[in-house]
Amino acid sequence: MTWLLAVVLLVVATALVLRWRRPAWYWLTFGVTLAALRILIHYGSVMDACGLTVPPSRWRLRLARMTNRDMPGPRAPRILRLKPTRTGLVLRIKLRPGQDAFDVAASTDRLRHSFALYGVSSRELRSGVVELRMTGYDVLKKVHMPAKTDLAPMRIPVALREDGAVHYRDYRAIPHALTLGATESGKSVYLRNLVAELAPRDVALVGIDCKQGVELFPLARRFSALADNPDTAAELLDALVDHMEGVYQTIRAHQGVASGIPDAEIAADIWDLPKDLRPVPIVVLVDEVAELALYANKIEEKRRDRIITALVRLAQLGRAAGVYLEICGQRFGSELGKGITMLRAQLSGRTAHRVNDESSANMAFGDIAPDAVLAAISIPADMKGVAISGDSTGGWSRIRAPHLSLRKAVNICNRHAKRTPDLPELAPFRPVLPHLKPIPAPTSKPAAAAA
Repeated sequence: MTWLLAVVLLVVATALVLRWRRPAWYWLTFGVTLAALRILIHYGSVMDACGLTVPPSRWRLRLARMTNRDMPGPRAPRILRLKPTRTGLVLRIKLRPGQDAFDVAASTDRLRHSFALYGVSSRELRSGVVELRMTGYDVLKKVHMPAKTDLAPMRIPVALREDGAVHYRDYRAIPHALTLGATESGKSVYLRNLVAELAPRDVALVGIDCKQGVELFPLARRFSALADNPDTAAELLDALVDHMEGVYQTIRAHQGVASGIPDAEIAADIWDLPKDLRPVPIVVLVDEVAELALYANKIEEKRRDRIITALVRLAQLGRAAGVYLEICGQRFGSELGKGITMLRAQLSGRTAHRVNDESSANMAFGDIAPDAVLAAISIPADMKGVAISGDSTGGWSRIRAPHLSLRKAVNICNRHAKRTPDLPELAPFRPVLPHLKPIPAPTSKPAAAAA
């Protein structure tokens, strides 16, 4: 008995240490089993306490009276599947007649407390079927992206959601996006993750960094064009507009609208063209967009209008030509001048890191997801990188990108520098790469000197 007690104490101590120091390991070893048992055992009573049960049907009551049996109790939603994941559990339930998915969504906080889990979120898959995603620990405290993700053209994983799912940036579904965040909120790390995930893809990267290039120029070996001041940015954006018009001419020339062409082969954007004719897609990353919109004299005002006009044209017409915008800044309101609200209306994807005031959060979500405004201003200052992501559908989620150092991002861009396409229209803006001298190998000290 002594050795059995020692083994039990060792297992309990191991579980407690893992739960304290390595919550992900604890979940995979102990937590997932305990949570699944807790849910299956207490499922009926918890659903009844949360008001998610319905009275028994009439035929069941009549059958109980005829057979002289006990009256049946209220019925909870039927469990369709309970699936463990690396961060939690996925519970799929079938609602009873008379129940609504909104009732389940309103009870997620009570379900989280009753099942002793970290978080519970719900979504309706189809009529009468609701999926509850449960997390066993705080997955945003230290983000670990899964080794395998759902890859697709122009769809990249950039962050982890609070329900444990991977947050993707899908350029074909949401071509243009706006990212806001105060200083030291994690906006630069989010931008690095975008570049690092795009670097291995067949895509051209174009950067505009008016902070003298301190954010994007270290990654220059993977960029087809870079601008570090507003004057160069204006010329670069005009070149992108010319490139977009040339792509439209290519699509027009190969649309295939003849009567004998199948409907599926009619081209309306670059993805409908054959691979040998398809132009390379371009992702334009703009850091600190306010620097492009501010001016101090008449000459700078004309340059500013030229820049905003080009950005609006790219946002309105660039999707079919394979030109996608990533606009980043600290604020993006009407105080930046005319044309800004028109540009913001075209930026369907919205991501807001920690902001300093409610008006900044309203700039991101006030017109698409008002419920996300309070969540954006509630991000604590010590949780750098945590952000609220939403889109034009009104849905939103809390996400956090994994920490990526500048050195690691530079190494990734250098490793994939051979994938950088040469676009003739953007050739004058190709960054000048410094000559890198090889680092000499460390010389070992002579034995006598070491002694």
